[in-house]
Amino acid sequence: MCTYKRVVSGILVSLLLFAAASGAWAAKGSSKELAALQAVDQEWVKAYNAGDVGTVASLYAEDAVLLPPGVSAVHGRVAIHAFFVGDTAASRKAGVEFHLTGHPDGGVNGDWGWCSGTYNVTDKAGHIVEMGKYLSVSRMVSGKWRYVRDTWNSDGPVSTTPST
Repeated sequence: MCTYKRVVSGILVSLLLFAAASGAWAAKGSSKELAALQAVDQEWVKAYNAGDVGTVASLYAEDAVLLPPGVSAVHGRVAIHAFFVGDTAASRKAGVEFHLTGHPDGGVNGDWGWCSGTYNVTDKAGHIVEMGKYLSVSRMVSGKWRYVRDTWNSDGPVSTTPST
């Protein structure tokens, strides 16, 4: 019985430490730091929609990993650049644009930060053709936030049936 109580106590202490550390991660950092981190997401969207692959790729650390939906992970800035050459061209040809929506969340702790939120993709007529969520982890590199991990995924097919 004594061993059982120790195991349960150990698990509870671990959970409390994890909760405390998670809270510290989200709470640290000024609103100015978080705003600077979230501004990178806005820069990404603007560059992506313009087909400016050089700017998009420059927002990633040299050792970043891109985790796009439906394909293998893309490792390193050079490979990320190559991925976005094709991806932005396909989006521009299809006439779709990427938009961040809602109120993003995030946190900063020292040289590390994270952002998450929602997005949608609209066609030429402004109709939403995809909705989803994203998560990025960034590191401060030479005074600038750079993505080290970046992923997004769709919530599934968007209904084309008009609502009544």
